[in-house]
Amino acid sequence: MALAVMVGAGAGVGSVVFRWCITTFTRLLAGHDDYSASPGASNPHMPWLGPYFVLLVPVIGGLLYGPLVHRFAKEARGHGVPEVMLAVAQRGGKISPKVAVVKTLASALCIGSGGSVGREGPIVQIGSALGSTLGRVTKAAEGRTKLLVACGAAGGIAATFNAPLAGVFFAMELILGAFSAEAFGATVLASVTASIIGRASFGDVAFLTLPAFHVDHLAQYGFFALLGIVAALVGLGFTRFLYLIEDACDWLWRGPEWLRPAVGGGLLGLVLLALPEMYGVGYPVLERATEGGYAVGFLLLLLAGKMLATSLTIGIGGSGGVFAPSLFIGAMLGSAYGIGVHHLLPGTAGAVGAYALIGMGATFAGAARAPITAVVILFELTGEYSIILPLMLAIVLATATSRLLSRDTIYTLKLRRRGIDLENPPPGAAIGTQHVGAVMEPLPSPLPATTALADAADLLSLSGHGALPVVAATGEYMGVVTAQAVAEALAEQPDAAPHTVEQLAAPPATVTTEQPLAQALHALLSAAGTGVPVLDAERGKPVGWLSHQSALRAVHATT
Repeated sequence: MALAVMVGAGAGVGSVVFRWCITTFTRLLAGHDDYSASPGASNPHMPWLGPYFVLLVPVIGGLLYGPLVHRFAKEARGHGVPEVMLAVAQRGGKISPKVAVVKTLASALCIGSGGSVGREGPIVQIGSALGSTLGRVTKAAEGRTKLLVACGAAGGIAATFNAPLAGVFFAMELILGAFSAEAFGATVLASVTASIIGRASFGDVAFLTLPAFHVDHLAQYGFFALLGIVAALVGLGFTRFLYLIEDACDWLWRGPEWLRPAVGGGLLGLVLLALPEMYGVGYPVLERATEGGYAVGFLLLLLAGKMLATSLTIGIGGSGGVFAPSLFIGAMLGSAYGIGVHHLLPGTAGAVGAYALIGMGATFAGAARAPITAVVILFELTGEYSIILPLMLAIVLATATSRLLSRDTIYTLKLRRRGIDLENPPPGAAIGTQHVGAVMEPLPSPLPATTALADAADLLSLSGHGALPVVAATGEYMGVVTAQAVAEALAEQPDAAPHTVEQLAAPPATVTTEQPLAQALHALLSAAGTGVPVLDAERGKPVGWLSHQSALRAVHATT
């Protein structure tokens, strides 16, 4: 608890410093607090250039942060969250402490010089680096170090966006990939601590000013549902386009990596000259879109422009997040969709701003596949409970559509392109590459479905397993019964408790003989007993048993 509070405080201070750096570099290079709020204006430091100064500024920024990243922390390049996910999944939560410093300066320079990226990726990486460093300094166990990394991510999100709940769920849903009471408690402590520091510095206000949300007609739920599906397609399109541009930049560039951001900055400058609303994060443009301040054609232009500007910023070696661009793209999509629906059915469509808000959450959910985070952060932004029902509807449909059409998210695809699969063991791991059929144990004697609970308790106590398979009178496999389930049933009132194991049998996560051991370990860890049955892939009948001991025997089988 004490370490979680310390990490939260560090992430809170880090977010204050990071946002100060962004504002300072933006004022220095663009001459405005946020150039996207006054697109096309001249730079007061270079008034003779007029709006053409945007051709020069990204080059200057690239010359500053390119060598910095290349020399001191190459992992600070890009959007940051995948590197944190990798550190937690396969590297014991180890992140170099210099990442916090380099990421702060590089991302602030990138955004301040016109990079069309967000600040959430950098602050997640900054906070996580602080958590990892504290874990190593205090010699914390690997599990605790990973949790401190997640605390740093939660604190960074909470302080930067004044969204403490979103910080907690972002850390558990994307960084840890699991929920537990300990993780929830620790990340809440970090998030609250960071939020207090953030609110003391920035005030208790949301990072966006959004219109009031109302559902005026039940038919709008149908419109929101369709928007969720469309937003998922746009989120997936953004993901593919991002890495398509990155591949193109890799293919075209043949010079030194430290010079790449400066040379690529010339191309980014051309985009900013044509569409100055793409300068930096672009929250003022997003807010105006939610208020219905743009026509449909210009909204679609801004949507396409943000995809291009963000992809180009990342592709040339820039440093920044993709969360804010996802929200931006979703707001443009939702506003355009809302205007279209309003023209078709003016009596039932409702306000355009409602569609913009739903589009923001659904597009992020389609790209990142983090539905809980998407719901919570939009709720915290608006503070209105009336947003919950349509938001959940659209985000769940967006997440389901995304999962149906793509295996990867905008974060995991970056790792998979480098040959890293978070669901499988890293290269050289002693356990994980074998197939389950090669390491499984013989199947324990199954229990007939008619076995009385008292008899099942005796058999379970003698079996050496915390669970046993259950078969029907016809020999059909019904699932497993665990010692925990039998003990709980025997502790109930006799007239309320089940009488046979048939009523307690439940199938665990499916494990087959041809499945890689790394995937089966996830099912084994979530199993209530000490093992799970291994099924024949064709017939679906149990043919063996996988336990932690049989998994460990795989080490000896390879040596």
